[in-house]
Amino acid sequence: MELPSLASGFWMLICFYVSVNGYPNGRVREACMSMIPCHGSSPQPSPVHIIAVNWTEFKPGDTIEVHLSGPDFEGFFIQARDAENLDSPAVGSFILADRKHSQLLTCGRTKNSAVSHTSKAKKSDVKVYWIAPGNAPKHVQFLATVVKKYKTYWVKIPGPVVSQPNAPFPTTPLYVTSEAISTSHSASYLTKPFNASGCGITKFCIRNPSNCDPGSASCLFLSFQLQKSSVLIEMSGASEGYLAFALSYDQWMGDDDAYLCINENHHVTVSTAYLKGRRPPVLDSENALEDVSWRLADGVLQCSFRRSIHLAASKERFNLDASYYIFLADGEAGEGGPIYKHRRQPLITNGMYNVTGIPQDIGGSRSPRLIKAHGALMFVAWITAVSIGVIVARFFKPVWSHSFLFGKEMWFQVHRMLMLTTVTLTSISFVLPFIYRGGWSKQAGFHPYLGCTVMALTIFQLLMAGFRPSLHAPRRQLFNWFHWSTGTTARILAVVTMFLGMDLPALDLPDPWDTYTMIGFVAWHVGIDVLLEIHSYCLIRKAELIEDDRVQILQSLTSAEAEGHLFKQIVLTIYVCGNIVFLIAFLAAVYQI
Repeated sequence: MELPSLASGFWMLICFYVSVNGYPNGRVREACMSMIPCHGSSPQPSPVHIIAVNWTEFKPGDTIEVHLSGPDFEGFFIQARDAENLDSPAVGSFILADRKHSQLLTCGRTKNSAVSHTSKAKKSDVKVYWIAPGNAPKHVQFLATVVKKYKTYWVKIPGPVVSQPNAPFPTTPLYVTSEAISTSHSASYLTKPFNASGCGITKFCIRNPSNCDPGSASCLFLSFQLQKSSVLIEMSGASEGYLAFALSYDQWMGDDDAYLCINENHHVTVSTAYLKGRRPPVLDSENALEDVSWRLADGVLQCSFRRSIHLAASKERFNLDASYYIFLADGEAGEGGPIYKHRRQPLITNGMYNVTGIPQDIGGSRSPRLIKAHGALMFVAWITAVSIGVIVARFFKPVWSHSFLFGKEMWFQVHRMLMLTTVTLTSISFVLPFIYRGGWSKQAGFHPYLGCTVMALTIFQLLMAGFRPSLHAPRRQLFNWFHWSTGTTARILAVVTMFLGMDLPALDLPDPWDTYTMIGFVAWHVGIDVLLEIHSYCLIRKAELIEDDRVQILQSLTSAEAEGHLFKQIVLTIYVCGNIVFLIAFLAAVYQI
């Protein structure tokens, strides 16, 4: 709030009698009411320091820890006042946590009711303890004046509001504006965190994770509550940068009605915006929101505002009585408030909803269903089918050479079945991102290029297998070489492609768990492959050492191979079980089970 001109003149007159050196020793009793240092300059408009508390509720006699932090500063002055009357005297008393940098002052009739600095030494963090008095008001707000250097200071920086249990919400909003923010729009400060008690009953709620507590920094929360011709909207999440939601006619960013809560140096601004394509949002110069309020505490950013259901004067604001897909996103904000692209895929509702219709308590997904299916099918194809098929063809010809299935050797039928399964699953999975995107993705890096290469090699391998020469044909050796090299290249590129795909926001896998699991699978496959190679080599060496007779060598080789059948079958069983475990782990991550 701005000081009345008479009060400003009075304090300027007092300042003429104060040393031009200000208050280097922190004894600033003359400024108890105004909290204005007499430094002969105007306060800064936008605070860069923050006040934090460890509790938002208190009873008389309780102790609350108060933190003042931010860029280096020389002086400070902290008080607690009646949140419904910030011009009233200081409330309660303080206890020091660090006597070297802070001291107690008595303002008015209350002893130890303020805290200030002891010297001009630079500091970036101050901790004190506030004791609630027996006659404390229902709502108390902490205020601070901070001096960076002699003519650079902020006055009455608004801090959190703490309230007594079950205290009725004030009939008038608790304003956080002060002399330090004289150029800012008025906004009320939320005294208590949001709760989900009305979700699905009186409020339409979106929560991620499902049923999470909006008071937690890990909970992304959005609610709509119909109130006559308007809607009260609440949004909550981690406080690092910004929170935003948008109403959309489809599941694609662009031509959407957006609303943002931006943490600008510990001060929150709430704005409407319009999304044009995938470009940064265009903030509106005129705000269509009412009753804006916010809260920053315990790592949580919360903001609420009211909006009319219909805004005929604004073509870019959608009516709230229609059905839309709802996007919910969070991200980082830079100095001065510019917002950066969200690092994670936005949470998107699975269907279109009317937020003024029947109250519901729903979730959403950061990964579209088609993309999840794409990832799941690729995991099944290349982690399970291909890997087992290659092991069978490489090491089980002598094991299953005399066993037949549908007129062919068993190893060949199992290998062919698994490879045809791979081709089918890869082909289905390949088209899903194109259906979802409606074309080529320019946001996925090398993943789509490598994916197309793998698809081409897969089709080429299938066609080549269709023209496989007979066992004793002259071209059979050339076929074997091309068949092995094409398959090996496809497998290597598929693993690289999956590594790149797992880091894409659209799949939303838990990082870095997904990478470590994929590394574990590669190590598992290579380990089994090496084990079977060593085993085969040892069998051959055993046969060669039996006798130097050619016939005996062949007989011994056959006998040695027979002895190794049981070992290979045990290894294959373990390998298949291991691959299934890896597959289940990947599918659980994709579908967040």
